[in-house]
Amino acid sequence: MNSVIIESRYNGPDGSANGGYACGLVAGLLEGDVTVRLRAKPPLDTPLSVVREGSGVELHDGEMVVAQGFGSTAQWDEIPAAPSLDQARAAQARYTGFHAHVFPRCFVCGPEREDGDGLRLFAGPVEGRDLAACSWTPSAAFARADGTVDPVFLWAALDCPSFFGMHVPYDKVFLLAEMSAALRSPVAADAPLVVYGWGRRIDGRKHFAGSAIANAEGTVLAHAQHLWIEARPG
Repeated sequence: MNSVIIESRYNGPDGSANGGYACGLVAGLLEGDVTVRLRAKPPLDTPLSVVREGSGVELHDGEMVVAQGFGSTAQWDEIPAAPSLDQARAAQARYTGFHAHVFPRCFVCGPEREDGDGLRLFAGPVEGRDLAACSWTPSAAFARADGTVDPVFLWAALDCPSFFGMHVPYDKVFLLAEMSAALRSPVAADAPLVVYGWGRRIDGRKHFAGSAIANAEGTVLAHAQHLWIEARPG
């Protein structure tokens, strides 16, 4: 593969790709657990050159490095137990993005996207726990021929819930800088799931978060860790 294109429908912020989707696209060029570092906003509808660097890979937009992917060396934190489906559905009703959303057309968490067009993951605060969660039954539009969700959409699904799990001030802008993910089991497209996120720690403008996808029985099928950067004013 010499180049890839991120279609405009997979946007996050207006005019650029959803970070999780972009990371998943890079991860699909490698094997095993992968870490992806975003060096610039991934452009949409633009051929990005695939450049192999040792055992890793980079996406280039001309001379600019957009993303770097390499085998993950992440030290995985303990994953919180998944909320129940009922708890996730109740949390979803408290999603702040229903009332004010910086990017209402985001492929993952935008409420203006229709089912099958966007993932529609509306992670709201879980009562009594420091988590944000929602339920998700993946549309067949995101499945492969065998009925399992395409991994690139699992990476996308693991993105935005981690942001809402940090419970940061909603009037500030945060950008995904790095994401590591481990996809442990195939995810069926016709089964209800719980997607949830949480904050890990803060170091200045760096915010560290985590997320996971679990089945209705609470078994974690995929999980991720993230580095979000608080954008400077202006």
